[in-house]
Amino acid sequence: MAPAPDRFTHFAAIDWSGAKGSRHKGIAVALCAVGSDAPVLIAPPGGASAWSRTAVLDWLLERREEPLLIGFDFSFSAPFVARGAHLPGETETPDARALWAYVDAHAADPDLGAAAFLEARRGRHFYLGAADGTKRDFLHWRVCEQRGDGTTKPSTVYDAIGAAQVAKASFAGMRLLHHLEGRIAVWPFDPIPDQGALVVEIYTAIAAHATGLRRGLSKLRDAAALDTALAALGSGPHAPLATYTDHATDALMTAAWLRHVVGDAGLWHPAAMTDAVAATEGWTFGVT
Repeated sequence: MAPAPDRFTHFAAIDWSGAKGSRHKGIAVALCAVGSDAPVLIAPPGGASAWSRTAVLDWLLERREEPLLIGFDFSFSAPFVARGAHLPGETETPDARALWAYVDAHAADPDLGAAAFLEARRGRHFYLGAADGTKRDFLHWRVCEQRGDGTTKPSTVYDAIGAAQVAKASFAGMRLLHHLEGRIAVWPFDPIPDQGALVVEIYTAIAAHATGLRRGLSKLRDAAALDTALAALGSGPHAPLATYTDHATDALMTAAWLRHVVGDAGLWHPAAMTDAVAATEGWTFGVT
């Protein structure tokens, strides 16, 4: 069931990071309300120069009672359906929640990180370079990452090298999701609650495509391009930014996109998202 038209009054998009350390220039948090005012960037708390992952968790928990829809741009689970395990030969996690708990229990990285978790399993589950073998042997996709024409997303959670890699951010994100357990609902693992916040997985390229940007040319690096994209999503122009980073513009654009499409019932009920897929792999909101 899609949420009621007035279920959410605010929309946040969070550009996430799996980088080592405790302060991350790659994290950006954008927020908008119902209506047409442009999203705004939320500054890190306490005057910090950059967000930590833990600070993002705290920010979410402070707003858990609010009618807030939050999108994160990392994969909420690893592939399961095709091979019957998230980390074959290592885990017996029957669903994504169990995987989140496993990663959190076995990752010693600070600030909810997971880089060392991946490095300890390189060549077994994760590809971090040529020494690990043939890259294609590590490429496995979730159901929502496979299109009807047989093509797939550029990267998977097992590919931990290169600019397009999502592995480190995703496994760090799984730790955050574990810490949300019982406090903020996460779709599609939880039903849409009648009240309070809800977290969904996003892919910023989907939002970019909705604005008319072509695949491969989806990054917004100046004020005019950002305002054009926002206008396509029913949003007014943004307040000027000090710098136009991909992280900031992705978050702003995707917050506006969430507000624009939240009422599309088809996005909440993709045909290929069976109960088993939803429980073990999750789904990217916006994939149909």
